[in-house]
Amino acid sequence: MTALDVAAAGCMLLGAGLAFAAGVGMVRFPGTLARMHPATKPQVLGLQLILLAMWLRRPTWAVAGPLLLAGAFQVITATVAAYMVGRAAHRGGAPEDDGTAVGSGG
Repeated sequence: MTALDVAAAGCMLLGAGLAFAAGVGMVRFPGTLARMHPATKPQVLGLQLILLAMWLRRPTWAVAGPLLLAGAFQVITATVAAYMVGRAAHRGGAPEDDGTAVGSGG
């Protein structure tokens, strides 16, 4: 097992953990505007770490190109999607707590 394998495994585990945390946040946060954070930030970083782990397993330019494109498009589309959802929720008068969160006590 080389140092690149260990780094790839670490990136994969950390990325999977962030993706899991994003999923938990999407279920636990109380409203649409609050859910925008876990839908974008930890999810995008988790995917970037998984893409990095994929590149560390096969560090060639042929692999790096598609991974860089996937990562760049993920950053762009997640940001734009969160902005559009937040804008629609704000304009539509979405409540702070829509009552759909798990464990919200209500």
